[in-house]
Amino acid sequence: MSGVQKIIVSDEDTDQRLDRWLRRLFPHVSQGRIEKMCRKGDLRVDSGRVKPSTRVVAGQTVRVPPLPASDHRPNETQRRISDADIKMIQSCVIYRDDHVIALNKPHGLAVQGGSGQSRHVDGLAEALKFGYEEKPRLVHRLDKDTSGVLLLARDRLSAKALTASFRHRETRKVYWSVVAGVPHPKLGMIKTGLVKAHGHGPGGEGEKMYNIHPRDIDDTPGAKKAITDYVVLEAAGKRAAWMALSPVTGRTHQLRAHMGELGHPIVGDGKYGGSGQENLGDGWGSQLGDEISKKLHLHARSIKIEHPSNRSVLHITAPLPQHMQDTWDYFQWDPKDVPDDPFEELE
Repeated sequence: MSGVQKIIVSDEDTDQRLDRWLRRLFPHVSQGRIEKMCRKGDLRVDSGRVKPSTRVVAGQTVRVPPLPASDHRPNETQRRISDADIKMIQSCVIYRDDHVIALNKPHGLAVQGGSGQSRHVDGLAEALKFGYEEKPRLVHRLDKDTSGVLLLARDRLSAKALTASFRHRETRKVYWSVVAGVPHPKLGMIKTGLVKAHGHGPGGEGEKMYNIHPRDIDDTPGAKKAITDYVVLEAAGKRAAWMALSPVTGRTHQLRAHMGELGHPIVGDGKYGGSGQENLGDGWGSQLGDEISKKLHLHARSIKIEHPSNRSVLHITAPLPQHMQDTWDYFQWDPKDVPDDPFEELE
């Protein structure tokens, strides 16, 4: 075990998330351990309690509690990435320049390590250096079972600029999904509060977000305002709908929780559309049956964001994963029949 350490944040590290800053200094420390240290108050910044997402500022003092030498597991940065994984993650690249890399993240691949996650984008990013000395840095996240556009920055300044664009909402993210039933009206905005309830696993695994009425947000501990724009692009009778979703805020499981709250859960989403939940399509849950895959039908289709270097608008689109393409074929839906950004036409 190491002793208590007090580390001054340098100028070049300012505005980084605390968890990413710490894992760069101590790569063997797991994300789960960092979150636990924050919950217990063992990890502090300028003597104050913090969250993993807290951004550090140059000159601050970070108190790091005693750490195991190896965190009781192999250092992930030292693991050799298999040739198969190198080929897989490099095949996901859909855009690359000197500052940004964009992936079409596969369904089922976690973005960062966590409970039971030994294979994830962050751990495979060593294979995405393409001649650079540093591996690219994550600037946002997608759920493990959500596919689609995921951006990484190739240097610290690009990471800072992209992160600022996400925080200030100077970007547009459009997700495609299939939901049970057809929402009415077919165009709208969902505004609820979301509050997290930890799951039943030893580390809080299985956490779920619950919707609360907007008037109750201020009086509900931990609740945050969440806003989602939506539009129905196509419908299969009353059975299912092809949706475009655009999150105005970026809360955990926001799109999934919002659609479940409407009674139109995203197909394949057992967490927010379990068999005990009534929906307005087939009647129950989030599975449509027949030849429709049971995998989650949520895909980060496109993103528009200011380029971190030349300030042009970077517009990246990701093709559908195979299980969703099969559903599109089943319902005879064609991406060519809808606009790239349906929300732009509504402005």
